[in-house]
Amino acid sequence: MNRFRIAKVIIVFSSLSYLSITFLRNYNSQENIEKRCILKFEKDFKNHLETSHEEWNQILDLADNNYLKCMGIPQY
Repeated sequence: MNRFRIAKVIIVFSSLSYLSITFLRNYNSQENIEKRCILKFEKDFKNHLETSHEEWNQILDLADNNYLKCMGIPQY
């Protein structure tokens, strides 16, 4: 009975470790990082009709910089 309990603990620990590693690998993939960054800064890219051309350019520059920062791409 004691061996069965030890085997269950080892199986549960191994399964949790495997699932954790798989989740982190998928969560930190380049495609998922890009999707999260796009969703996070998508509202910055929406053009409002009442904004001027200069103000819209500033909004786009800020959103672009935030997106690059989120992606981990060094800025100039």
